[in-house]
Amino acid sequence: MTTFSSLERTALVDQLNSELFDVVIIGGGITGAGIALDAVTRGLKTALVEMQDFASGTSSRSTKLVHGGLRYLKQFEIKEVAELGKERAIVYENGPHVTTPERMLLPFHTGGTFGSFSTAIGLQVYDFLAGVKKSERRTMLNVEQTLKQAPLVKKEGLQGSGMYVEYRTDDARLTIEVMKAAAEKGAFILNYATAEGFVYNDQNKISGVQVRDTIADQQFTIQAKKVINAAGPWVDEVKNMDGYSAGKHLILSKGIHLVFDQSVFPLHQAIYFDTPDKRMIFAIPREGKAYVGTTDTFYEGDPKEMQITEADRTYILDSIKFMFPEVQVTEDDVESSWAGVRPLIHEDGKNPSEISRKDEIWESEKGLITIAGGKLTGYRKMAETVINKVVQQLSKETGRKFPRSITKHFPISGGDIGGSSNYKRFIQQSVERGQALGFTEREGRHLAALYGSNVEKVFTIPYEPVTDMPRILYVKLRYAIEQEMAVKPTDFFIRRTGDLYFHMANVTAGKSDVLNEMAAILGWTEAEKSKYEQELDEEVRKATTVI
Repeated sequence: MTTFSSLERTALVDQLNSELFDVVIIGGGITGAGIALDAVTRGLKTALVEMQDFASGTSSRSTKLVHGGLRYLKQFEIKEVAELGKERAIVYENGPHVTTPERMLLPFHTGGTFGSFSTAIGLQVYDFLAGVKKSERRTMLNVEQTLKQAPLVKKEGLQGSGMYVEYRTDDARLTIEVMKAAAEKGAFILNYATAEGFVYNDQNKISGVQVRDTIADQQFTIQAKKVINAAGPWVDEVKNMDGYSAGKHLILSKGIHLVFDQSVFPLHQAIYFDTPDKRMIFAIPREGKAYVGTTDTFYEGDPKEMQITEADRTYILDSIKFMFPEVQVTEDDVESSWAGVRPLIHEDGKNPSEISRKDEIWESEKGLITIAGGKLTGYRKMAETVINKVVQQLSKETGRKFPRSITKHFPISGGDIGGSSNYKRFIQQSVERGQALGFTEREGRHLAALYGSNVEKVFTIPYEPVTDMPRILYVKLRYAIEQEMAVKPTDFFIRRTGDLYFHMANVTAGKSDVLNEMAAILGWTEAEKSKYEQELDEEVRKATTVI
């Protein structure tokens, strides 16, 4: 087990700088996390660096669904549907605390994308291909049943609906838990560590990565036999450091989501619905909120600087008015929002319309292995495929033998609760344990759902703040710093808790306490504290305004 604590960054950098690794991964999103876990559980000495915080790109800005692949049925992508359906079930079993079955309503109207027959047949085929368990198979509802389930849906032209199951997730926490699982098995993982260049051997093959720790502002080198580029939207930038710019490259598709309080958008049923331009988007209830998205527009520029435009916001608001005419939300009702990009793959010489949304792997002449594209649901299988390639090469070069991937039945961090069937019992037992330690029933339930089988570590953190901050906030913060490598307040409020998206009031109420505690724990200067406060304020601004 290696450290995954912000308090041990110096020691971790020293180890990364002094040891030889079998593989180093560039990119700390869900793809990189999955690769790190697959690699380390097969006995590879593994390192991973992420230039920002883990999951700070696409992996915290998705629709937060572990899709089964229903949307691909329309394009007759049969293999895709079958594989994603099976992978979805694996993701759920390995981490039931971060993945929740969500019954999704697909209403159909006269002239809409789907009709009664196509919905019934489509969902039936989907159930078969995706291997959907019996209790979660589709049901068809008439108009009356549909309106009882979703009274806000447009009544004009309504013909009925289909009900099927998607899996809702906390994408950032899923990434963190996979990353922690890799660290628990011995992977060396560091955030705020930017790959700035490569090291080459006598054969002009990549043999390491030059990295800058942007917190301490120091450069170091990681020596590795294999280097994997899993940088998501920044894949091309990493490729270019190797002088490898021809062939396949990324085109970025921007997607945005808006969050409303259920007091203004009383949504209690997840819905996959038509937009005026015949696209399909989601409206999903979560923790007293309703979030709606996503858009799909091409984006040029640095994804780190991306913001929601007035046109983006208007598109979602118009879509809500189209499908939920009784809901009178305006831009003033938007409580929070996020924008992300999907990396799509285009190959030189092909028609611009031939853009792939699938994951692909390729290798440069100097040995850089790049993986791009793909979907959150398929992260584990993508990782297995990449490491299959790596171990095949290492076996040939070194004579070592490596086992097959074991991640199919490997609980991620926090997921060791005896499978999804034991989840409710686990939550109840955790609530009782929390109450015995002085937490309220609600606090115990919240912490158990957030941390899964790691909740005992959170429950038993000594309560000794420098401020009078609430105990539950304090233990979450200490755990985020000491066990989840949170470095900045933005890490905590966005990717360790999700509060900036779904509980903005918690950010407002807890900001001062969190800044003061982190300053005391991490030894910040007043200048550093001010800088991190400004960063948090900027993230709040981005989530609550448009350009």
